[in-house]
Amino acid sequence: MKMAKIVIVGIAFLSFIIAIYFYPMLPEKIASHWNAGGKVDGYVPKIWILSFPLLIVITSLALFTIPKVDPLKRNIERFRKYYDRFIIIIAMFLFWIYLFVILWNLGIKVNTPIAIIPACAILFYYFGILCENAKRNWFIGIRTPWTLSNERVWNRTHKMCGKLFKVASVISLIGMVFQSYAIFFVLIPVILVAIYAIIYSYFEYQKLSRASNI
Repeated sequence: MKMAKIVIVGIAFLSFIIAIYFYPMLPEKIASHWNAGGKVDGYVPKIWILSFPLLIVITSLALFTIPKVDPLKRNIERFRKYYDRFIIIIAMFLFWIYLFVILWNLGIKVNTPIAIIPACAILFYYFGILCENAKRNWFIGIRTPWTLSNERVWNRTHKMCGKLFKVASVISLIGMVFQSYAIFFVLIPVILVAIYAIIYSYFEYQKLSRASNI
């Protein structure tokens, strides 16, 4: 945990330095949102660029707080190293988006799918690793009534869906080839995995319930 906090502080500090350095060079209105085709469709005053470092700090603090308030905090400690790495990856993901926004508004028009999709793929893949190692808790992982009610259902659901999130990360990379449909390759696999997790956990719970009543 100590190393994770050091890394997060480093990322946050660097993001603030970058904001201060590049702020005078940015236009008064900066691009802030891109549509599914990678075209800018939203602008905000450049003061909003300072919100990115704050977002990294607030998100990281919230994630570090979860293990302290979860009633099943002892279970989180059993996979804490995976969770701390996940916090780092989230911070790095936000930092990468932040750099993308700055570069774009400085006139360096980075291809949106090429810049964003690999970052999403890494995030999805590591979430798969986190799922495979997560123990039952109230905040992290696939939390359905059935996973939270039965540890075996939790373990089976997370082992299965951890693999599926890894598959989703690979599928998302295909969006780099079919850039007009990139958003679909990124979002649809993840949505399908989430839906499947709900259905899978329900049927696993029913299966175990029937077996216990025999």
